[in-house]
Amino acid sequence: MALPGCSRLRLRQSIFLYLFSITGLLTFACTLAIWYGVNSDRDYIHPLLTQLIPAGHCACQTSTTFQCSSCLTCSHQGLVQQVNPIPAWEFQAARDGKNEGLDRAQCRTAFPGLFEDVHRAATFWRTHGALAMEDLDEIPLRFGMARVFIHRGELYVLAARSKGEDHRRKIVAALSAIHRALVADPSRGLKRDIEFVFSVEDKVEDVTTSDQPIWALARTATEEAIWLMPDFGFWAWENVHNALGPYDQVVDHIKRTDIPWSEKKQQLVWRGKPSFAPKLRRALMEAARDQPWGDVKQVDWGQRTNIMRMEDHCQYKFIAHVEGRSYSASLKYRQACNSVIVAHKLQYIQHHHYLLVPDGPNQNYVEVERDFSDLSDKLEPLLANPSQAERIANNSVRTFRDRYLTKAAEACYWRMLFEGYGSVWNSSVPVWSERYQRERGIRYESFLLMDSRLMFEFDALRGGYR
Repeated sequence: MALPGCSRLRLRQSIFLYLFSITGLLTFACTLAIWYGVNSDRDYIHPLLTQLIPAGHCACQTSTTFQCSSCLTCSHQGLVQQVNPIPAWEFQAARDGKNEGLDRAQCRTAFPGLFEDVHRAATFWRTHGALAMEDLDEIPLRFGMARVFIHRGELYVLAARSKGEDHRRKIVAALSAIHRALVADPSRGLKRDIEFVFSVEDKVEDVTTSDQPIWALARTATEEAIWLMPDFGFWAWENVHNALGPYDQVVDHIKRTDIPWSEKKQQLVWRGKPSFAPKLRRALMEAARDQPWGDVKQVDWGQRTNIMRMEDHCQYKFIAHVEGRSYSASLKYRQACNSVIVAHKLQYIQHHHYLLVPDGPNQNYVEVERDFSDLSDKLEPLLANPSQAERIANNSVRTFRDRYLTKAAEACYWRMLFEGYGSVWNSSVPVWSERYQRERGIRYESFLLMDSRLMFEFDALRGGYR
């Protein structure tokens, strides 16, 4: 018997509502599952869920290939050949590693390849019309940023914005490192005055667009307008979870507590929060799961589980490095160990990354794919050939711990950054503001003595703080 028209309509509506409800339920379940996969710090989630996790903070199909024109082994350009040459000065780690006062010639001799990104940025801005005060005025000062200037070799803070203690500490650390590099230069008063804006946020896009000339901790290959500065942790780092102190102090402690290569564990170690970059970090966790060489675990700061001191990483022959929300500042601490750094292809560039060598006689780390699909293939030959792995570890120590990550190298980089930026800076830097009838900035020394709460929204032109 045929159904009346109204009955058929109600049946179709019921089927539609049923299918709509099922679809909505499945969509909600999938969304909830992906949210859980992205935000969970549990050791294990199903591999299928790992595959569904979006790239999020990391563009997992991209990475950076470094093209270094002044590599570790090339000759030093521009050195004058003398008829009766005096003995050439050479960098000696024990003697010069903590000397922040190396002159320009010594810096270039000691650290070929370290200033690549300064040269790159200067070339970029030279071809884009140089820089002027108006360019800085177009940059909105957001949390985690500061605007400063150097006048006759002295550092002034014009404005600084911090959302809380984390920002404030990072800004103070960056300012302190800049000041240290300045005062170690006896001819600083003769150098060009410059004004600039820097950010201590993880990513450029957190604070501004990629076409602005800010100084940042890291950049991607496409962010060509950015000037790279050393990480604030070289000065010191203290937060609620870690009290690491100055970087050179960490290195000294590691040197005292490190053990011979033959006594190190034949394993790959990593500790971290998967939720910082779940696509990358869970790929590492899955690649190392159930492997005899794997000691890869998630950290839960709330429960205080799987936490490992920095120096304890050095007890292993292999240390994994994974980017986080953008770059990972932990790389320099891992490079303080006499161990083999195993890192995926990096997306974010830091100032010293040009010295990373993935193969050849100067190989100083092991590079794997971003999904860690070749981790086992790269690691097992080194486990079977400890002498080859030891050579890579020794190269890493010579390149980074004993040379390019020293206080001397950091100070040299800062001064070359001042010089490179100054070569395209096309404005004067006034100390006095006619409009406000007051000094435009406060000296670094005075800023450092301010109440920390007054640093959060500091503006020298508007009465010091808001």
